[in-house]
This record gives sequence, C-alpha cells and structure tokens, in this order.
Amino acid sequence: MKNILNVEPIIASTGLIVGFVVGFVLLLVIFVVGIFNGLVGLRNRVKNAYAQIDVQLKRRYDLIPNLVDTAKGYMKHESETLEAVINARNQAVSAASAASKDPTAAGAIAGVAGADGALTGALGKLMVVMEAYPDLKANENMMQVQEELTSTENRVAFSRQAYNDAVMSYNNKREMFPSNIVAGMFGFTVAQSWELDDEAARDVPKVNF
Repeated sequence: MKNILNVEPIIASTGLIVGFVVGFVLLLVIFVVGIFNGLVGLRNRVKNAYAQIDVQLKRRYDLIPNLVDTAKGYMKHESETLEAVINARNQAVSAASAASKDPTAAGAIAGVAGADGALTGALGKLMVVMEAYPDLKANENMMQVQEELTSTENRVAFSRQAYNDAVMSYNNKREMFPSNIVAGMFGFTVAQSWELDDEAARDVPKVNF
C-alpha cells in the first residue's frame, strides 16, 4: 500500500509535464502558423502588385506596333531604328510573360526591368529620329498613340512604386526574427524590387512622349 501511494505523486507530476509539453507544442504550432500565413499574405500582395504593373506593360506593348506602323509610312530610310524598337518590344513581352508566372522567383523582376529599360531606350532613340519628320509628328494617329503612351508610362511608374512598397513590407517581414526562421523553413525567398538602371537611364535620350 505504501509503495502504491508513493507512485501517485510521480504519475501526477508526469501528467503535468506532458500537459505542459503538449500545451507548449500547440502554442508553438499556432505561432508558426500565424507567421506563415502572414508571410503568404505579404507574398501575395507582391504578386498582386506585379499583376498591376503587368496590365500596364501589356497596354504599353500593344501600343508600340501601332506607333511603328504609323512611323513606317514616313520614315522610309529608318528601318533599322524601327526594327530595334520591335525587337526590344518582343523581348520585353517575353520577359514580362515569364515574370508574371512568379514575380518573386530569382531574376524574374531583374529580367523584365532590364528588357523594359532597353525598350524605353529604343523608343527614346526613335523619338529623336522623329524630330526630322515634322509631318509624322503632326500625324493625328501618331499624336494619339504618343498621348496614350505617356498616360501608360505614368501608370507604370505608379504601379512600380506600389510594387516596391509591397516588396519592402514582405522582405522586412521575411528578414525579421523570428519570421526569418519560418521563412527559411518554408522557402520564402527574397523578392526583388523594380530598380531602374541609373547608367542606362542616363544613356536614354530625354524625350517626352
């Protein structure tokens, strides 16, 4: 009887320890799930923000063939310049399409930003050449396309800023303790900001669309 009585406190103590461990594990799981869901939400904000850029980029890319077709009627001897615009446009379309699948993938945003920057440079050179063609500049269709391009450029700039804000929020959450532990466990990679190449920007002719 005495031995049995001595075992009871041990059993009770063991039960308390087990209960404490189970409770701690449950709290830890809830804590990890909360961080995980927060990271997912911020990553989805990044993807949605890029989707807004993508809409404007597609509008921009759709306008360029119209611009080139109009210019062809006046710029008979500038085929190289026009072809450069079309080639840059096609590369930008390809890069944007690849990035739209997962803008948080490594190199995705750098690829589309670089291709779009090259397109901007090609368009800038075209606008410089157009200065020698006053009839083309006065063409009603050309003026309309230029106006739509200007409006689209402004929307792209606005969407790009919203995207970068979303990226900063996501990356901050991903890098802060203890979120960084959960991010590492579940493969939350760093999202890239859309950064303009300052050197390339200096090389682009300053032309207002």
